[in-house]
Amino acid sequence: MAYINLLPWREAAEKAKQRQFFTVLTAIALISFAAVFIVSQFYQARIDGQNSRNQFLKNEITVLDGRIAHIKTLNEKKSDLQKRISVVEQLQRSRNVGTQVLDEIAKIIPTGIYLTTMDKQGNTLELVGKSESNNHLANMIRAIERSDLFTDAELESITSDDAESKLLSDFKMRVRIKGIENASAGGN
Repeated sequence: MAYINLLPWREAAEKAKQRQFFTVLTAIALISFAAVFIVSQFYQARIDGQNSRNQFLKNEITVLDGRIAHIKTLNEKKSDLQKRISVVEQLQRSRNVGTQVLDEIAKIIPTGIYLTTMDKQGNTLELVGKSESNNHLANMIRAIERSDLFTDAELESITSDDAESKLLSDFKMRVRIKGIENASAGGN
């Protein structure tokens, strides 16, 4: 006798195919979820790494800003010290100016010229006196221009009074002292 299967085999085959389909579908869903999870964890790790590098850079920038501020204060102190040093050097150069001026005046004033007043303001020396002749004044101006200490001799006035002796005329002259700055030498 022939074997006849009366059981609903088509339905069983269909159920088996359905079970197999859902198993494959579940496996694909699990694999997809795992892949998405791994990729998200990879990118989250990269984001966290970048955030930690950014925070490190922010911390280093803060440290460097502090150092820059310290350097600025040091530069300000340095410029203040350089100004002080230049003032001290200027004072050192000009400390013997009074004696040098008197010594040089004694060398350049020819006979026949008599100084009555001498006034120093900054680096300018004002000479007021009497002269026997204008030639003596011209010789004195030439000597001032040849001098290592004086420069820019400027004769402001020559006057002669009839009431006084006709031999002497009054003069007023300004001379600049070399190597002295106006601001720091004003107190000398």
